[in-house]
Amino acid sequence: MPEEKKTPEAGANSCAECNRRKFARLGLGSIAIAGAGSAVFGYEFLSPNVLYEPSPIVDAGKPDRFPQGSVTPDPQNGIYIVHGPQGIYTLQAICTHLGCLTAWKPDLGIIACPCHGSKFHIDGERFDGPAPRPLPWLKTWVDDEGNLLVDRSEPLPRREFVRI
Repeated sequence: MPEEKKTPEAGANSCAECNRRKFARLGLGSIAIAGAGSAVFGYEFLSPNVLYEPSPIVDAGKPDRFPQGSVTPDPQNGIYIVHGPQGIYTLQAICTHLGCLTAWKPDLGIIACPCHGSKFHIDGERFDGPAPRPLPWLKTWVDDEGNLLVDRSEPLPRREFVRI
């Protein structure tokens, strides 16, 4: 049997096929990686991004907890429950200037913003500082069980009192 001589052309041809195979594998691998990355981002895009926020309706408890002439701050919910001569009403405790949590100053009888110095009367009206608007009044009512409820989602267009 005569030995076949490998010609330079035959060697070059087999090496070219080898490069084509490597190139095809590299190309298919790149396409697979790009497809997997696209699938991951597509899944994240289609999955719901839900923020679980607390209910805007706050149960403040029984109205008898709030004696006549009192201002009760609730910093956790960002409200003041005020029992004035006309009834109970609720103010939002967030300053209308830049959204800082205000503080009740019982010795002065005012609500003050510690951030930029806005000051508000008990009825929420601004009398000093950079706040552009008064503190908003919030819807307040008594439910069937006798609990005082406050809706923090929307400010009232006009003042409303809960009479007890």
